[in-house]
Amino acid sequence: MNELLTIRNLAVNFGGAPAVDGVDLTIAPGEVVGVVGESGSGKSVTMMAVMGLIDAPGVVTADEVRFDGVDLLQAAPRERRKIVGKDIAMVFQDALTSLNPSYTVGYQIKEVLKLHEGLRGAALERRALELLDQVGIPDAKNRISAFPHQMSGGMNQRVMIAMAVACNPKLLIADEPTTALDVTIQAQIMDLLVQLQKERGMALVLISHDLAVVSQVAQRVAVMYAGEVIETNRVPDIFASPHHPYTEALLAAIPEHNLGAKRLAALPGMVPGREDRPSGCLFAPRCKYVVDDCWKGRPALAPLDPRNEGMRARCIKPLNLDGLQSGMMPQGTTTQTQGGAR
Repeated sequence: MNELLTIRNLAVNFGGAPAVDGVDLTIAPGEVVGVVGESGSGKSVTMMAVMGLIDAPGVVTADEVRFDGVDLLQAAPRERRKIVGKDIAMVFQDALTSLNPSYTVGYQIKEVLKLHEGLRGAALERRALELLDQVGIPDAKNRISAFPHQMSGGMNQRVMIAMAVACNPKLLIADEPTTALDVTIQAQIMDLLVQLQKERGMALVLISHDLAVVSQVAQRVAVMYAGEVIETNRVPDIFASPHHPYTEALLAAIPEHNLGAKRLAALPGMVPGREDRPSGCLFAPRCKYVVDDCWKGRPALAPLDPRNEGMRARCIKPLNLDGLQSGMMPQGTTTQTQGGAR
């Protein structure tokens, strides 16, 4: 597979246990990849490390973080600044705290265009207005002089998207882009992101808690837990047949899967913190399938089927392996149908 972004063995440490540990991930040009997991799973920190936004005391290490042929960890600061913000762009969770309250939205969009595109004068003004129109902001000529606090949350998020796509990036990272918005506005923002991705042919990494949205938009999904990628697979396969117990538990908690039930299915416990990480599988304390071997060592993110290299799970006894070829199964794996005994 032709890879636009390659991440190998990425770790982010803030002193103590790592916030991100041994993450491997690849993104192809034009691909839409969903990254899902609970709060504290390391989704945002992983992508902020790619963007170079981890400040001290955070320390980023990796065997490789390569974007479009350039090793971002080894690149000189000047070279990296040419890439980040232009070829790689990010939409953050809360637009109101990401935008500068002291400057108009037009000024902030123009700063991106000045820095990366070298636009000035009438061309700069025209391009800024075009971007506001493209992201669906009405009356752009008047809105361009508004401050962030004078606009709604949905409008500010559109401004953030306009800034992110201003330079036609090859990769757009959207970090929970609809978190603080009303349901109807959430749908509009997601439709806008998908529309822009298709029109521009850019790759899109969608960080989200909403598995329903990811299932409709993404071509591939990476599930993260406690700083690790614990399962990857194509859509819709990962939703139809999850191989890690954590992925199964996330899907079981979707409201649509609990119709007629008195209570929503819930996963007991919490993501382990810095001081309470188990020595074996990090999910073992919460796993209903746990066995003694789960506590003996950290399982690798192992391939499950030679016909699908992207089908991987970090589990010594993955679920739902009936019908798969057994040549690539992890040592100790037994075939298992969803919901059966292990």
